Amino acid sequence: MRGSDERTGSLFAYVDTEARVPADHPARRIRELVNAALGELDAVFSRLYAGEGRPSIPPERLMRASLLQMLYSIRSERQLMERLEFDLLFRWFVGLGIDDPVWDASVFSKNRDRLLTAEVAQGFLAALLAEPRVKRLLSHEHFSVDGTLLKAWASMKSFRPRDGGGNPPDDGRNGERDFRGERRSNETHASTTDPDARLYRKSNGQESRLCYLGHALMENRHGLAVAGDVTHATGTAEREAALDLVDRRRPGQRRITLGGDKGYDVADFVAESRARNVTPHVAIDGHVTKTGKHRKTAVDARTTRHPGYAISQVVRKRIEEIFGWGKTIGGLAQVKLRGLAKVRALFTFALAAYNLVRLPKLLEASG
Repeated sequence: MRGSDERTGSLFAYVDTEARVPADHPARRIRELVNAALGELDAVFSRLYAGEGRPSIPPERLMRASLLQMLYSIRSERQLMERLEFDLLFRWFVGLGIDDPVWDASVFSKNRDRLLTAEVAQGFLAALLAEPRVKRLLSHEHFSVDGTLLKAWASMKSFRPRDGGGNPPDDGRNGERDFRGERRSNETHASTTDPDARLYRKSNGQESRLCYLGHALMENRHGLAVAGDVTHATGTAEREAALDLVDRRRPGQRRITLGGDKGYDVADFVAESRARNVTPHVAIDGHVTKTGKHRKTAVDARTTRHPGYAISQVVRKRIEEIFGWGKTIGGLAQVKLRGLAKVRALFTFALAAYNLVRLPKLLEASG
């Protein structure tokens, strides 16, 4: 017999969100890891929030909601709140009951300067990696490093002379600008909407754009991100950030290997790495110069003769998976925040989200 399509309303409903989420859903393992990491940040949250006044929205819930925004590629906080209104999985993950009201999207803007900072994001990533089940998955001797462009939330039309000169755009909301014949550089120009963004191109033949540089340090055993940073886009930023990430992440002075692409094959970087007891497993840049000579590499047989060098050259490419996930899923294709500090927090939080996507299967495979 065909069932009826009529909707029958009910006066009372008893819905347990815990029972609505399947026992084998990957979000269960992710939420377990997230709660453990947030528990380690309890002292940080207590310091950020005053002891008096009205009770705030729990910072743990705001952090879980921000993670959901990255994991499910939700474009804005407003859309996130709309999804949280009706999605039982989202309510369960964040910690809201079925009858709990959803907060306003402006809450994120008001709490971003206090809660969603680089300090909290780095603390969350560190707490996640320090969890005993996760820590045993990490390599403590072999790492890779790389950088990627993060397109700034600023139009090229906003890149104006610092002295206030130049031709103004045409009237209208998105007026036309004529850049023909105008020489523009970071020394003489700056964006009026995001002054921290820099005009930069990563290689010849590519267009220059207003951007930041995101840097990630990956351990080579399972390809998990263990540290990250965002800097101004400059020609030396990748190498400087790589050394800084190594200094931050490595405990003590034990010897480690550091894989990298041809951009790190520079004498100063190789020397600085060896001074830190780091073996630079960087790709050899032997391109032919304009004079027809092969460029002299800074990597010699002391490094290349070991089998581990060839292994590092294969494994280091997995760091592109981190950047690829962050830009296609995590919302980093064009950052929607302005200012170096906010972009740094967003990027570090995205690295933690990438690890959370990978960890359920890794933990299951490791037993």
